[in-house]
Amino acid sequence: MKTFPRFILQTEFLSKIPIPSTNYAFFISSNHKRRHCVAALSESTKSAEETLVVVGGGAAGIYGAIRAKTIAPLLNVVVIEKAKPLSKVKISGGGRCNVTNGHCSDTKILAGKYPRGNKELRGSFFNTHGPTDTMSWFSDRGVELKTEIDGRVFPVSDSSSTIIDCLISEAKNRGVVLQTGKTVTSVSTTSGGKFSVKVEKRTIDYVEHIGANYLIIASGSSEQGYKLATQLGHSIVKPVPSLFTFKIDDFQLVELSGVTFPKVRAKLKLETVQKSIPEHTQVGPMLVTHWGFSGPVILRLSAWGARELSDSEYKGSLIVDFVPDLHIEDVKSLLTLHKNKFAKQKITNSFPLEFGIVKRFWRYILEHEDAVEDLLWASISNNLLISIASRLKNCSFRVKGKSQFKDEFVTAGGVPLSEISLNTMQSRIQPRLFFAGEVLNVDGITGGFNFQNAWSGGYIAGTTIGNLAIAVNLKEEAL
Repeated sequence: MKTFPRFILQTEFLSKIPIPSTNYAFFISSNHKRRHCVAALSESTKSAEETLVVVGGGAAGIYGAIRAKTIAPLLNVVVIEKAKPLSKVKISGGGRCNVTNGHCSDTKILAGKYPRGNKELRGSFFNTHGPTDTMSWFSDRGVELKTEIDGRVFPVSDSSSTIIDCLISEAKNRGVVLQTGKTVTSVSTTSGGKFSVKVEKRTIDYVEHIGANYLIIASGSSEQGYKLATQLGHSIVKPVPSLFTFKIDDFQLVELSGVTFPKVRAKLKLETVQKSIPEHTQVGPMLVTHWGFSGPVILRLSAWGARELSDSEYKGSLIVDFVPDLHIEDVKSLLTLHKNKFAKQKITNSFPLEFGIVKRFWRYILEHEDAVEDLLWASISNNLLISIASRLKNCSFRVKGKSQFKDEFVTAGGVPLSEISLNTMQSRIQPRLFFAGEVLNVDGITGGFNFQNAWSGGYIAGTTIGNLAIAVNLKEEAL
């Protein structure tokens, strides 16, 4: 059988390429009842054959595909997604899609929001395409955005469908081909330095091979992307969960489910960590759930402590200061003043308003101090006041596990940043191989930072590929 020099996509893709019929071959062969499709073009049509295959139809993959096609309109761009495209975009932010964060114009501050990547991302990464660029991109395409008080950016519609529709429409208008229900199962390089991409659609026992000049792996935290990366010579930092809530070993917390603390200081202590880690102490809102604690302060702790928590099997201690703006001596003074002013009131019925807590939590504190329910403020000993003050400032909880945060899931780990160039998102190991998004060892805290990583990485990869494709076309025209 004749050996063809290149492979590209099948029927629907071939029909779009203006080439003479004598310059290509298309055939189907059968092997153990599996359908195999291969298509090839002659080297004489090289410039027309330039093809980018994107593995993964998430935020990074779609954004990168659009950018590449925008710069190089003649480049054939194909996105292969095994499930529904932009599925993570759909569920993010409670279905509203937290597009990015609008309160981080300083790239160093922005980079500091990434537990993995905070040092590496301080360079040109966000300068090339940052949150303001992302917001402008969507605004220029008719998407109205709003920035909430905490910096999170959402579409005015409060619907992730607005973002999805914008991306899919732009991809379609640019001529990006989106194939769903297919999985890239392996990738190899040819003697000519191209990629041979094996694609399977298991539901109909179908296999096809696609030839690609460029490859973007943007498959998120799936095993698929890690497998492909290792096939092409890359290593993988062991993936572990990030952005999760804490299960707490305290049955009395169930009674506080739904209680929110506007501001606490929480410190994570793990037996496997001997040194002091500043990021293991966080300040912010915290929510009591029926299984433990959630809220921004807990999610940040889970992100910064992701790997250490995994090593500790998600067991440790959480030390919470429920009145972080008050010194312990101030807390004691307020309790003493309250005792003198409300001496005849029951201790369970009143407490200093300066603490900013709810009555349910106050009673929880008293129960842990074994305070008698009918005890009057006048009867409280100084030792009990000191003990209450200490518990408010230094309340210890035992972490016994983790729970997933809503329907969102972020992973720490992936392809090491040392193995790619962040200026281009190109592999340092395999030319014309690119990575973007969560497949890399980059993850951010909650607040729109993980999507910004996807937009920035996809944009840079798409820009690099588009420029390379243009350079090839110009060279071919000159010859």
